[in-house]
Amino acid sequence: MHDAARIAADLRNLLGGDAVLTDPEDLVKYESGWRYGKGKALLVVRPGTTADVSKLLAYCHAQAIRVMPQGANTGLVGASNPDASGEMLVLSLERLTRRLDIDPINRTALVDGGVLLSTLNAALVAQGLMFPIDLGADPTIGGMIVTNTGGTRLLKYGDVRHNLQGVEVVLADGTIIDALNHLRKNNTGLDLKQLFVGTSGVFGVVTGAVLQVAPVPRQQATALVGCVSGDAALALLQALERDLADVFTAYEVISANALGPVFAHHPDIRNPYGASQPPAYTALVELSSTLPLDALDLPEVLEERLGAFLEGEAGEGLTDVFMGKPEDFWAIRHHISEGLRSEGKVLAFDISVPRSRMAAFTEAAVALLAKDHPFVRACDFGHWGDGGTHLNLVWDESTAPVPTDELVPLLQARIYELAVKGFDGSFSAEHGVGPHNQRFYDAYTPEVVRALNGALKAHLDPKRIMGTTRLD
Repeated sequence: MHDAARIAADLRNLLGGDAVLTDPEDLVKYESGWRYGKGKALLVVRPGTTADVSKLLAYCHAQAIRVMPQGANTGLVGASNPDASGEMLVLSLERLTRRLDIDPINRTALVDGGVLLSTLNAALVAQGLMFPIDLGADPTIGGMIVTNTGGTRLLKYGDVRHNLQGVEVVLADGTIIDALNHLRKNNTGLDLKQLFVGTSGVFGVVTGAVLQVAPVPRQQATALVGCVSGDAALALLQALERDLADVFTAYEVISANALGPVFAHHPDIRNPYGASQPPAYTALVELSSTLPLDALDLPEVLEERLGAFLEGEAGEGLTDVFMGKPEDFWAIRHHISEGLRSEGKVLAFDISVPRSRMAAFTEAAVALLAKDHPFVRACDFGHWGDGGTHLNLVWDESTAPVPTDELVPLLQARIYELAVKGFDGSFSAEHGVGPHNQRFYDAYTPEVVRALNGALKAHLDPKRIMGTTRLD
């Protein structure tokens, strides 16, 4: 076992007294995840510069101290929390926030890894710019890179991988890799930054990044469209992309089972269906443009296109069209998870399948539940525009015939098998890999891929001190 007092004293001498936390009350917020993951930290260290991160990791490497890199700790698979051993040091990026340099002509931002998404966007807005990854949490940029964050507007802007131009990374032994490339075109060999995207921090700590940023839209238009089936929702998606691809920003699809609890538990949110029963699915459509209203009236364009679609043969699959304010319709979408938690036990899945198979996958999942677990409701919603769905399963634990601790792993195994093996999908569309879903990574990742990951891990972190996620 490590001597925490000695290590804390060494690190205070190395990095300064305020960089090290040892009081159990101070450690609590670093030990538990947003949804999953709860461990015990040896201590927490908060370096303020890349040089300090390098000194810390060199020390930990020499002492064989395991390290858990942590951003804002908003991940959903437990990948940013220490294990239960009490032997892992948490390396928090919360003070690594000094650099935030915007180049409006190059349309890039150079930021430290600990800068929050909200802080970055607050600085960008003065230049009429934004980092276009939109999500409910407020993560650090370093955390977004190592989890390859997607968000609700991936359809238009792509994920973090598509908006990343360069990185600065500190390896497990303290080596600093400066790949802070500001170029959009640099075809000179291995694109090194991509080696660290989506790897949960186990290959190194991202201490800085160059991000491509986008102009803030001048206008948006949103609509809620009732669809009688998943196939109808996909037909609408195809039509909107065909007619409005240049301004089509987001396409979220919400099942009736997911929509109902929002209005039941949040009476302040207006229900456009009123007393009527919502259809099987409701699509949230968003258009956006940098053109002013006098050059392009987006609400008028959207209303006209939806009207034309309704009048066509495919329009038989639609039941309602509601035009409205973006903030009102997005409030419905963002309160789904909270509404479902008020309904009972929630088992959340983050799944992707080819878009063309989304409706069939959902039907198969619902049929599986109806046959073998009829007390479990499928309350699905998500980013159908990019092939992602949050298939949330809800049940009343007090009346369920199977205990939760037995039911959860059973449902996970069956739903993931259906998605991966039955529909060529992924068990993690955007949440990444961590202790919560490690066994499914182990089950579904090809051996040759794991062997390659193992070779990289052995080279970049030979003492295996970084993180708890295993990619090999």
